[in-house]
Amino acid sequence: MQLHVKRLTPTATLPARATENASCFDVCADLDGVIHPGERMLVKTGLAVAVPPGFEVQVRSRSGLALKQGVAVLNAPGTVDADYRGEVGVILMNHGREPFAFKRGDRVAQIGVYRVEMCAAVEVEVLESTARGAGGFGHTGT
Repeated sequence: MQLHVKRLTPTATLPARATENASCFDVCADLDGVIHPGERMLVKTGLAVAVPPGFEVQVRSRSGLALKQGVAVLNAPGTVDADYRGEVGVILMNHGREPFAFKRGDRVAQIGVYRVEMCAAVEVEVLESTARGAGGFGHTGT
């Protein structure tokens, strides 16, 4: 399988794996910017992708940015659907205490290709019961 990638600008950096067995590709910003503490920004990559049918691309945070600077993908994982052909953007949030400055070509996120099981949503009158039932947020304790 291949992930087809198109540069939308001449300055866009192609996705690359940092190591041979890395599960995701690093993606880079295609602009310079600053995200102040508590702010978010849509960071353009200058790339479009053609995801094979039955798959999606997930946009994820880079662990080093999250740990060292408090910068993470806000809607992680972000999804790029198989039928989307527009620019891949990364919504970054600065949870840190200092402004986060980045330059064109800096690695800002990572993307991976994942299988998606396509199914129909069917309305029913009753759902099958489970031991957990409707227990939700925090129901199992601390």
